[in-house]
Amino acid sequence: MSSAEPVLFRDSARESGLDFLHENGAFGKKWLPETMGSGVAFLDYDNDGDQDLFLVNGRSWPGHPTGRRATQALFQNDGKGHFRDVTRQAGLDLEYYGMGVAVGDVNNDGAVDLYLTGLGRNHLFLNRGDGTFSDATISSGLGGSGWGTSAAFLDYDRDGDLDLFVCNYVKWTPQTDLFCTLDGKHKSYCTPESYQGEPDRLYRNDGQGRFTDVSEAAGILKGKGKSLGVAVLDYNEDGWVDIAVANDTQPNLLFKNLGNGTFQEVGVETGMAYSESGVARGAMGIDAADYLNRGSDSLLIGNFSNQMLALYHNAGEVFIDKAPSSTLGQASLLFLAFGLFFFDYDLDGNVDILVANGHVENDIQAVQEQVSYAERPLLFQNLGNGNFEEVGTRSGEGLAKPVVGRGAAYADVDGDGDLDAVISVNHGRPLLLLNGGTGGRHHFLRLTAVGTRSNRSGIGAKFLVKTGNRTQKRWVKSGSSYCSQSELPVTVGLGDARAADEVEVIWPDESRESLGRLEGDRAYVVKQGEKVVSSKPLPPGA
Repeated sequence: MSSAEPVLFRDSARESGLDFLHENGAFGKKWLPETMGSGVAFLDYDNDGDQDLFLVNGRSWPGHPTGRRATQALFQNDGKGHFRDVTRQAGLDLEYYGMGVAVGDVNNDGAVDLYLTGLGRNHLFLNRGDGTFSDATISSGLGGSGWGTSAAFLDYDRDGDLDLFVCNYVKWTPQTDLFCTLDGKHKSYCTPESYQGEPDRLYRNDGQGRFTDVSEAAGILKGKGKSLGVAVLDYNEDGWVDIAVANDTQPNLLFKNLGNGTFQEVGVETGMAYSESGVARGAMGIDAADYLNRGSDSLLIGNFSNQMLALYHNAGEVFIDKAPSSTLGQASLLFLAFGLFFFDYDLDGNVDILVANGHVENDIQAVQEQVSYAERPLLFQNLGNGNFEEVGTRSGEGLAKPVVGRGAAYADVDGDGDLDAVISVNHGRPLLLLNGGTGGRHHFLRLTAVGTRSNRSGIGAKFLVKTGNRTQKRWVKSGSSYCSQSELPVTVGLGDARAADEVEVIWPDESRESLGRLEGDRAYVVKQGEKVVSSKPLPPGA
């Protein structure tokens, strides 16, 4: 697609029924959690084929009421992009200082479950399959403690059920909150250098509704960090999923899966731990994808203002940051990036990038004139040659509004085949960015994986889509971004091609199935051992 034919995004949150206001509890003391914001998740909780939306919320602090009751929020999608608040009837109206969310079917019963992270204790909500959830935190052993941020489900041991990786940030309480200042007089929100970090956790699913903390035995505790983002990938293409972690003011981590239940932390030796000048940056969100369509997953990491994004190109077990020498780095330099992800918004077969931005200090402009608290999102179009162009300023009103962006996720919200996005706003209302489409110029496949021997959600499955001389790889994945999760179905842009010449799925247990030629502009359900079990045109009736 040429730059003269931009895809336009518009914010339809209000008209779509997303009546949600994030509460951070701020009352003038500038406690650290208030500025961090919360995440979002797309999920099909009612199994009707539409992507519903879960918005994580904070709450007021004890003794400092804000005057309104703030709870987590679940919105049911009617299939056309209109949402209805079903939080209370689903049993999710929890008052809790939440941060992150991950989605996956942990008990393989065909209904996706919710894992919620935050201050003090994390929560596992099991989907009963009747529109309601039950709190299984204590019985599952997944309560944890401290300050949970991002989380991701994965099958690291390839036994057919979903395990869980949980990021933790720093040791903080109201009593231990530190005084930080920008001008030497007034209190500001702190960065985490002065706080002690919390170790991340890996929980093994034992298959009976119980999880075991295997962090020490698996080697996870060897990685020190103040973690805010996690992405699951197979960076060395050995068939065992690895774990990349974005750390705030500490070196990033890469846990290499050794295939025997243990991991080796290789962030420094692979080159993704630091900037190219050897500095540990303030990393927030993270994602992984094969942005060059060459078979290997690279890493995208959002950093603090004046540090730019990082695009760690996978050069074969070594990562090289391509951002400093590209427009990606220069265009993002003054922005503070939180949630971000790869997605093919124009369906041309190359994954693009959306970044949610917003500073952590509401008075930052008083000391840095070029940096603002509320910042517009950034949209980078993949030009197909390893370069990206920032096109947000000409991509519609939805991307023009400055907000204090935090979490970010994508899904086909309105069932028209292209990818829309949501951005959570700290102490504000979310953006629901509807994709205006390409006017039918570009085609696509929409693929939903259902595991049988592998986990029912298909998390960890890889689709290889061949069109002409190009092969695209797309993962079914949990986690990524910042404290958020995008939809589980995979959308693959075909560009001008009306069909994929060949599609292959590699399941998490490494079994492979060829699906043959698939016609474009359709949604397919692919079941392990049965191949394509259903398909329908998109949009419906097309």
